[in-house]
Parts: sequence; structure tokens; C-alpha cells
Amino acid sequence: MTDVQELLLSRIRDVADYPEPGVMFKDITPLLADPAAFTALTDALAAVAASTGATKIVGLEARGFILGAPVAVRAGLGFIPVRKAGKLPGATLSQAYDLEYGSAEIEVHPEDLSAADRVLIVDDVLATGGTAEASIELIRRAGAEVAGLAVLMELGFLDGRARLEPALAGAPLEALLVV
Repeated sequence: MTDVQELLLSRIRDVADYPEPGVMFKDITPLLADPAAFTALTDALAAVAASTGATKIVGLEARGFILGAPVAVRAGLGFIPVRKAGKLPGATLSQAYDLEYGSAEIEVHPEDLSAADRVLIVDDVLATGGTAEASIELIRRAGAEVAGLAVLMELGFLDGRARLEPALAGAPLEALLVV
């Protein structure tokens, strides 16, 4: 494990039985509160953006906004929010996806992406991969290319990577930590 990985992992707090009994929630708020750890995280994700040749960063609601916006600034790229349905004003492009107990929908302003864009998707956690898979489809439908997906933490036991690799079609999936 690298020094950066050790620092990041040391600032993630386990919260038992949240949001429901039997779940061990990985709380990143201590990491965000530590300027050295947050800077290390931002720098690591900005390096992923550079290595993929990204021209834009997409942040997935909500913690993907917290991580993606400073990564975009650090990398000198534009930031595009992908939001839950009904949260963006004006015309949007939407993508529905299934959850364990129901469905959800995400949206983007299509004019924020073009065929010239290579988009790195940034989020905090890769779990089952449903939201990330929907965002990949949404970005492609907006006409842009998916440069990759970068997350702080992958919950390996949920096997989201296996779900996403076909959708990514060779674009990299970078997880700074796998738990």
C-alpha cells in the first residue's frame, strides 16, 4: 500500500449499522475535513484525469460533486454535474436505471458535452455499479466519449467492476482503494 493510500484509508471511518442494520458504512467526512488527505485525494484523481486524456470531469450526485469539482480545477478541466432527475433546470438528457428495490433516474445538460469531449467520471464509492453504468450510457448518448471512471474506494465484495467493465469498453476503471 502506498503512503497516499494509507493516508486516505486512515481518514475513512467505519459506521456500523448505517443506513440500516448489517451495513458497514464508509464515512469519508473525516478525509474531507483533513486538508492534507483531501489534497492528496484531489491530486491522485487529477493524475488519473491526466493519464486518461480527459477533457471534462463528470461528478455523480452527490459525493461525486465534492470530489469531482476540485479534481476538475486541479486538472484544468471543466466540471459537469450528473444529477438526480428533476434537479437541473432547462432541457436535460436522462437515463433510468434499476436499484435493488426500485429504480432511479439521472440527468445531464446535453449542451455541456460534445463529440470532442473525453469524460472522466468521478465518484466516491463504486458499489454495485448501477449509477456509474447509467452515467456511462448518459455520457455516450450526449455524444461524448467516456475516458474512464475514477473512484476513491471500490467495495470489491459487491462486484461492481464486473458489471462496469463491458460498459466501459476498454476505458480504465481506477479505484484508489479497494475494500
